Amino acid sequence: MSVFPKKIGKLAHVRVIAPSRSFKIISEETRKIANERFAELGIKVSYAKNADEMNEFASSSVKSKADDLHAAFADKSVDIILTAIGGYNSNEILNHLDYDLIKNNPKILCGFSDITALANAIYAKTGLVTYSGPHFSSFGMKKGFEYTLEYFKKCFFSEEAFLIEAAKEWSDDPWFMEQDNRTFIPNDGHWLINKGKENKAEGKIMGGNLCTINLLQGTDYMPNLEGSILFIEDDSMTIDVEFSRNLTSLLQEKSAKNIKAVVVGRFQKESNISKDRLSAILMSKEQIKDLPIIANVDFGHSTPIIAFPIGGTASIEFRDGRYEIKIIKH
Repeated sequence: MSVFPKKIGKLAHVRVIAPSRSFKIISEETRKIANERFAELGIKVSYAKNADEMNEFASSSVKSKADDLHAAFADKSVDIILTAIGGYNSNEILNHLDYDLIKNNPKILCGFSDITALANAIYAKTGLVTYSGPHFSSFGMKKGFEYTLEYFKKCFFSEEAFLIEAAKEWSDDPWFMEQDNRTFIPNDGHWLINKGKENKAEGKIMGGNLCTINLLQGTDYMPNLEGSILFIEDDSMTIDVEFSRNLTSLLQEKSAKNIKAVVVGRFQKESNISKDRLSAILMSKEQIKDLPIIANVDFGHSTPIIAFPIGGTASIEFRDGRYEIKIIKH
């Protein structure tokens, strides 16, 4: 049964941890903009003791990362835990975590990309709903952050259900390297890949970064996918055939039964996956070809992005010629 952490508001306290790449790689400019943005929200920011530690893997030690996460959950003054940035190795701490401590001190944990492993493992081991959404570093984006902030507030400041509407424009440029020289692309909206046999679906949200959740298969940290709506995305290193086999692997998971619908995040330009090519991949999967499938949704490795609850509840309903995606319980 899912356990939902408390929502936040003004005077909340954010703790920044670095369970993947080190906080040290984040520029002073990005930190400054992020801190100013949280100050405008009336939110206090503190940093984990070992967040700036960095080894030869551009990360910190397993012990340091586990200690920082434990300290964040144990600190009664902390309301929300944000990851500094993504990376490649958050799964190395999974068997070093005190899941009873986490379960007994429920609070918001939010991040995306490599953080998918940590977020799904915590949900699997404790039932605590975790969140795919912006890192602390995301708040250091000078331009084009408005949509991300809007959905951050919808997910964490209120209990009300909310629709996922398409952003008006998006970007896939390395904003963290050049804040003032940005390229924004008009958004052509959500792609309806398949209407499915029913006009609506409802289920538990599971997923995140597809190739990262695949790392959990065969371990004690893999969540139960039965009856879920899958929210999945992959990054620029993933081409069409890799996405196809990653998805096949997930659908071969023993618990991947009675899937209700599939929602796919936007691909980066470098992946070069068109709507037609993506449609061919998705419709080739026997387990999901009769389900509602929507793609090009604003989450993943382009910007802006929504926040959504892993272990929360979503619904999809066909209205006025399109499917509406609603986050019901978060």
